[in-house]
Amino acid sequence: MIPIRGVYEVAIRVRDLARAEAFYCQLLGLKVGLRDEQRNWLFLRAGDTSGMIVLQEDQGHWPTQHFAFTVGESEIEQSAQQLREQGIALEGPIVHDWIPAKSVYFEDPDGHALELCAVLPKAV
Repeated sequence: MIPIRGVYEVAIRVRDLARAEAFYCQLLGLKVGLRDEQRNWLFLRAGDTSGMIVLQEDQGHWPTQHFAFTVGESEIEQSAQQLREQGIALEGPIVHDWIPAKSVYFEDPDGHALELCAVLPKAV
């Protein structure tokens, strides 16, 4: 069996790269790693060097997807408030006992379902 330790990169199709860049960088705080002008892709760092998302401009038809970003437990309520202040409709926070985690859910400009997930300490 391969000893996978996590997910490093996820690609997200978007209709308008500039609009998506503003959302993911200005609202969610991701940092530009590399701009690939030839393919019209933007690699964004999600949490320093622990992982990336790649925004890929694509005018075709594709299904929306779900992506979750981790945040600290102490940051989940403040993050939810910041999203509300920016006019982003969201659901939560919701506690998932089986993980355990606390999450808030919202959508990006292309309709992808996003989640901020704060992993909680395991019950003893």
